[in-house]
Amino acid sequence: MKEQWRLLKTNFSTAFTNMAIDRAVLVMSSKGGVLPTVRFYGWEPSAISIGYFQSLEEEVDLDTCRKLGVDYVRRITGGGAVFHEEELTYSIVIPENHPQIPENILESYGKICGAVMRGLDNLGIESKYVPINDIITGGRKISGNAQTRKSKTVLQHGTVLTDVDVEKMFSVLKVPNEKIKDKLIADVRQRVTSIKHVLGKEIRFEDVAKAMKSGFEQEFDIEFVEELLSEEEKELARKFEKECFSARNWNHKR
Repeated sequence: MKEQWRLLKTNFSTAFTNMAIDRAVLVMSSKGGVLPTVRFYGWEPSAISIGYFQSLEEEVDLDTCRKLGVDYVRRITGGGAVFHEEELTYSIVIPENHPQIPENILESYGKICGAVMRGLDNLGIESKYVPINDIITGGRKISGNAQTRKSKTVLQHGTVLTDVDVEKMFSVLKVPNEKIKDKLIADVRQRVTSIKHVLGKEIRFEDVAKAMKSGFEQEFDIEFVEELLSEEEKELARKFEKECFSARNWNHKR
């Protein structure tokens, strides 16, 4: 009999809610309170998430964000600033000592990214893993991923780009020198792609989620039990959102 994991589909939420839920699930997992959990979600409104160690003011054009209605939030994972708009985001929360999760961080990235690659394959997109945390297709990045380990628990989350608006991305991310902005935009256009661009058609969020669900089941040889957040997780998420992810002192702390 296959091992059962929990699947959460929380649809579209604000940046603050999304990051709060990931942290709440991590806390519950560290207490042994939930099955290994994979979650699929989207962002509404659009948002920028910055890595835990980054400076918000250095990375993000806050005035343009306010004008365009783009939120911004600090993640608990490292890495760089990411613009979230047309994408499916996944997160996986699983005990560090789970037999399917390699102890070596690079290998664990590769294993989890393997599930995303199988999901892309289910959509008809061939891809490959580029350490430490990217997935590319046709030489262009289609998925970026970030991981943290806390309380003997692994949290990895990442993006699967369904479309990308490079101009909008660079209007809300700070570029050190305006003169090189056009070159950067052209460069990113060459380096980043999306499901829509590769397949030449729009794919619904639900269909990407279905492909990714199968990808995780194939990679880890498990079956999913679709559930909702527990009341304790919801309560924790509300607490983390209020005290942390929507709080100025958290997002502006560097």
